[in-house]
Amino acid sequence: MKIVVTGGAGFIGSNLVQALTEAPGITEIVAVDDLSTGSVDNLLGLPVKLITGTVLDPDVLDAAMDGAASVVHLGALGSVPRSIDDPLRSHHANATGTLTVLEAVRRHGVPHVVLASSSSVYGANPVLPRQEALRPMPISPYAVSKLATEAYALAYASCYDLKVLPFRFFNVYGPRQAANHAYAAVVPRFVTAAIEGRPLQVHGDGTQTRDFTYVGSVTDVIVDAVMRGVAAPDVVNLAFGVRISLLQVIAELEGVLGRSLPMEHGPPRAGDVRDSQADSSRLSELFPTARRHSLRSGLEATVAWMADRVLTGR
Repeated sequence: MKIVVTGGAGFIGSNLVQALTEAPGITEIVAVDDLSTGSVDNLLGLPVKLITGTVLDPDVLDAAMDGAASVVHLGALGSVPRSIDDPLRSHHANATGTLTVLEAVRRHGVPHVVLASSSSVYGANPVLPRQEALRPMPISPYAVSKLATEAYALAYASCYDLKVLPFRFFNVYGPRQAANHAYAAVVPRFVTAAIEGRPLQVHGDGTQTRDFTYVGSVTDVIVDAVMRGVAAPDVVNLAFGVRISLLQVIAELEGVLGRSLPMEHGPPRAGDVRDSQADSSRLSELFPTARRHSLRSGLEATVAWMADRVLTGR
């Protein structure tokens, strides 16, 4: 069985590629990545074919998809602040990129597609936990582009008899997540600052909450989806319904490192939601064996991976 992973050299993508190499029956893995946020280093030592190029290029996708049993579309330009700075670039990468991938899937007769959307689509909707049937109220260009991603997937399922599974990811963290750029996510920023002995920069008072999800839980579910060809008539939250504040993350990180961590508070960021928590009922129905990693175990793995890179300069 051949699997194509767009964004395969990125954070979630490379973790998924590694997990796929350990799954029975998968004979070929192709990663497509333009390396704008991913890295070749993330795939070192893995038996994967890397095609370097953008998902906006049909020729790149044609070179990857022939004979594929499933495509996992993770290729995207992440970050709410990045989308506020450059909304057109986010739209092209995420919305148009998804449409281009779906057209390539249609050309090559690929029967199954897994896609990554985001909890950010819930936006200003105040209801917790976030149940998939809630009205999306996006408050950033990134969230709008991800809403387009899942809408295109469901439309293609309806029009072209395609099996699709659009997931809404909730604050995924773990090894291989980049921290060395202006739009880095909160967990790698905190971990890197702690390792380097710098104060942790907190936007707002730190009591805002997220449903932090360890990348290993995400990849386990996606591998299961690929192996069983799981599809759904609507989006599926990929998180476990646990609200954790930024201050709780810092306290847990202090426990992992065995020392207190200084903080510096700044103003809240535009486009950030105050609180987020998934309703995981639909996930549990489709994936009854899905397992949540504890925050402590996830942070321990993240710190171990990141400390090696920070201390060695890699």
